[in-house]
Amino acid sequence: MAALRLGTRGSALALAQSTHVADRLSAALKTDVELVTVQTEGDRNMASLASMGGTGVFASALREALLAGECDLVVHSLKDLPTAPHPGLSIAAVPKRADARDALVSRGDVPLAELPEGARVGTGSPRRQAQLRSHRPDLEVVDIRGNVDTRLRKVSDGELDAVVLAAAGLGRLGRSGVITELFSLSEWPTAPGQGALAIEVREGDEKTVAKLDHKPTRLLVQAERAVLSGLEAGCAAPVGVTAELEDGLLFVSGRVYSLDGSQHLTASHALYPEDSKDPADELSTRIVDELLAAGAADLAPLGGGPSGEPL
Repeated sequence: MAALRLGTRGSALALAQSTHVADRLSAALKTDVELVTVQTEGDRNMASLASMGGTGVFASALREALLAGECDLVVHSLKDLPTAPHPGLSIAAVPKRADARDALVSRGDVPLAELPEGARVGTGSPRRQAQLRSHRPDLEVVDIRGNVDTRLRKVSDGELDAVVLAAAGLGRLGRSGVITELFSLSEWPTAPGQGALAIEVREGDEKTVAKLDHKPTRLLVQAERAVLSGLEAGCAAPVGVTAELEDGLLFVSGRVYSLDGSQHLTASHALYPEDSKDPADELSTRIVDELLAAGAADLAPLGGGPSGEPL
């Protein structure tokens, strides 16, 4: 087999994720896999992601390169992908998920509850901003952009007292040692698909990467993303969704916050996957119907099209 070309963003995190996938694919197929770096609008423009139209700023250029034949597959952070399928492309594999939780990194290893009043905490995610305000309304929440090292530097240099990042990203970069605190998913639900990767190929090429698909992870992220899609929530929507499999039971919980964090609505449902033709769709429908009936659309800005959230 000829060498496969794997399209990736050029950030340290994207390269770490893509290198991991390339190594696994190379071992599984006994062939070389080379990385093809693609620059995206989200890498060039440091404006707020919400103002640029959401996560398409990261995914679009990679997908265009794939459709143009410049690469044979691309790797995305699954939470960065719009929920709507892309014509001509297929998410052919979702490898086993890493830690889905959010992590606090603070100066002096001070946990969230003990940060001083008025402490400056940075994140580029409207969901995390709402959650910070919900747990600590006295904090100054700062909207930031930049890669992981840039964000961590803002803490070490004293510009910020803390930042909130995805635990999975820190782990993939070998930076888990900087984590001050991991937030529980029950108290702090994260973005649909957080911690998971998506391997996308052109339609018809799915078998190329099928060996890397982890079916339990795919079921969980399908359920989470179906909630986001059902709410028609864009990247500016403070929505967290968690799906878990425990003792064969699929449990899904969705939470919508007001932007100021003062209010939130939660809906949770569970079933055994074998009892449903489409468990992800059935559970997500129940959750979406319940949240909307409770007033989720009035609580938070859910419009803007299906999307995800920043790092």
